[in-house]
Amino acid sequence: MMKQTFFSFSLLFLFVLHCTTSVAQPIPAPLPPPTPSTPTASPPAPPLPKSSPPAPPLPKGSPPASLVPASAPGPSGPANVTKILEKAKGYSIFIRLLKSTSVGDQIEKQLNDSSNGVTIFAPTDGAFSTLSSGVLNSLNDEQKEELIQFHVISSYIPLSQFQTVSNPLRTNAGDTSKYTFPLNVTAYPNSVNISTGITNTSLSGTVYSDGQLAIYQLDKVLLPVNIFGPKPPAPAPSPTKRKKENNDSTSDDNNTVTDSSSDDGKVNASGAISLKIMTMQNMVFSGVAMVAATVLSL
Repeated sequence: MMKQTFFSFSLLFLFVLHCTTSVAQPIPAPLPPPTPSTPTASPPAPPLPKSSPPAPPLPKGSPPASLVPASAPGPSGPANVTKILEKAKGYSIFIRLLKSTSVGDQIEKQLNDSSNGVTIFAPTDGAFSTLSSGVLNSLNDEQKEELIQFHVISSYIPLSQFQTVSNPLRTNAGDTSKYTFPLNVTAYPNSVNISTGITNTSLSGTVYSDGQLAIYQLDKVLLPVNIFGPKPPAPAPSPTKRKKENNDSTSDDNNTVTDSSSDDGKVNASGAISLKIMTMQNMVFSGVAMVAATVLSL
């Protein structure tokens, strides 16, 4: 019993001693605030690039922005005109005529063999629909080829250069004289007008342009005078030919006069012969009468 009491007392003593020791310990000092670290100097930022100068203004008379095509990466090698028009849609009749004539092959050869480029005026299907019924079917193969060639120029002409071209423009159809294949272009501040002597229209948009090939949209078919216009008047005879005709006429008149004179001569000669014969007859009759009178008187 006493051992248990002593043990309990010992435990109580140790507990009190521990609590006293804990209370007697000093409160530790608060930690000093952290010293801010000196930031490492970063390298200076590179200077900003200088702003590029503003684009120069377009020359006076340049076409409106609506005609200028959006920039797009050009295909490698010469462009394929047929594929470009097929992608643009609305040019099925023009594509068919390019294929059925040799004009499509001519354009491809020009793009491959020449650095001058090509410019094409492409009528839409709506443009062909405005033609009179049966017009295309009435043309022979040569006329169809000339009609499509009339829409092609053997050089690249950007929109900004239409104001400086010399009229009439020479197309792949050939001659540019009055009654053949003249094509005149007039550039205005907001449009480019084209005239053939029969058709008057304006460029209605740019289908494609890459510095080598330009394709412009037309809402009318360009009709050449050589196929659809009046025929030229017959040429007047040259002065040399007219002089020869006059000489021939004078010669004929002289021959007529000569013939008339000959006839008169023949008539006069016949009269003289008749008179001589009559005189001889009178002399014979007179002689016979004289002989008869002599005989009777005997």
